[in-house]
Amino acid sequence: MSAPATAQIGHVHLKVSDLDAAIAFYEGVLGFGVTQRYGAQAAFLAAGDYHHHIGLNTWESHGATPPPAGHTGLYHTAFLYPDRASLGAVIKRVLDAGHTLDGAADHGVSEAVYLRDPDENGVELYVDKPMTEWPRDNDGNIAMQNARLDVAALIALA
Repeated sequence: MSAPATAQIGHVHLKVSDLDAAIAFYEGVLGFGVTQRYGAQAAFLAAGDYHHHIGLNTWESHGATPPPAGHTGLYHTAFLYPDRASLGAVIKRVLDAGHTLDGAADHGVSEAVYLRDPDENGVELYVDKPMTEWPRDNDGNIAMQNARLDVAALIALA
């Protein structure tokens, strides 16, 4: 049995150590709006008028440290932007806010940058390329890659 082709990931819910710092990042830097807040313990944020794309809570993690490297858990959360100019704008906000990028890549199917939120959770910000441009092997299978991404050119579109 397969999931319907229209199935999507609806939201991510993260345990954070400092709710205000997490909101400052996801709202103040990435631009998601707070749709609901539960005091000092939880908040929900979204792009547009959706109920939430991101849940943040300190229920089990207030003041906690990030999980150590080499353990299981979330690798990264990926946020899909509608076009290259929107991606360039958010990258500019990230850098202007003093955050650094862990990496950047042209995957053939998408262009992406990688960074960390205040709790060291991995974050990917990306834009898809048109499906007609996706690289394929001789059998027609998608052939993703890790080529150099010109981040400055994306920022220039902002």
